[in-house]
This record gives sequence, structure tokens and C-alpha cells, in this order.
Amino acid sequence: MQNITKAKIKDAKELAQLAKNSFLPAHGHSAPKEDINNYILANFDEANFITELSDPKNLYYCIYYNNMLAGYSKITLNTPNKNIISENVTYLSRLYLLEEFYGLDLGKELFSFNIKFSKKQQQNGIWLAVWVENYRAISFYKKMGFTIVGSHDYKISETHSNPNHIMYLPF
Repeated sequence: MQNITKAKIKDAKELAQLAKNSFLPAHGHSAPKEDINNYILANFDEANFITELSDPKNLYYCIYYNNMLAGYSKITLNTPNKNIISENVTYLSRLYLLEEFYGLDLGKELFSFNIKFSKKQQQNGIWLAVWVENYRAISFYKKMGFTIVGSHDYKISETHSNPNHIMYLPF
């Protein structure tokens, strides 16, 4: 059984651990190990999650499977992108799922939840950035109806950036 709930500050420690555990398999080989480790330390610690969860513009949702945290998403409403003409668009900055929950359609369920939520907020579409070598994610987003509309270099460290596709799904 699965359910989706809005994340709270009390979830920060568990979200930080999940972020680390899901980021490494997808991106751990995308940059030198030291850069990846420093990126994780800077972005996926409990204090950072507390700060982000305290900001009302950041909307975090957790998906649980058999009462275990399986993944989470982070969206921000009304976030423009230079590659998208439409206004009132949602930015899906994270959709993370632990590997042991792959194949259960939990990512699809969490994604669909974010789409329905965004539509209720009168958003005209949703966009995201995805590393060009994250083939599993790109395939998933294409199946969900996204198209590539641009590119962006995502900074991992002072000396390393990863090329990303900007993908968009209009509603």
C-alpha cells in the first residue's frame, strides 16, 4: 500500500538520507568522486532540508510504500524558464525514488500527483532539468509526455558542470 503526504520539517533527516541514497546511483559517476561528495554534503544534509522545508514556495511530497519512505518530490509553482514561453509553469526540481522501489510505479504515481496538484493551482505546464546521461529518467519523462526544449549546464562544483536537458510538459 502506498500513500503521498506533504513533507514536514520533522521529515528532514529522513529526506536527507533518501536524497543521498537515490542521488548516488543516478549521478555518482557524473563527476569526480570528490566533487560528488562535496555536492552531497552541501545539498543533502538535514539542515539544508530544514531550510528548504521552512520556505513555503518549496513544496515537498513524500511517497510511502508499506509505511516506508520510498521517494519524494520537490516542486515550485510559477517558476519561469527561458526555454518556455508559457507563464504559470511548475518547476519539478526533484523526483527521487530509492532503487529498491523501482518497478512498483511509485515514481509514476508521485509524478501524477504533482501534475494534478499543479493543474489545480492553475499552472500551464511543468518543466525540469535532467542530466543528459540519466537515460532512465529521460525515458520516464518522455513516456510521461515531456519533450526536450532546451539545455542547461548544472553546476556540481567550481570545476565541473553536467549538461542537462530542459524538458517541458504543457497541460
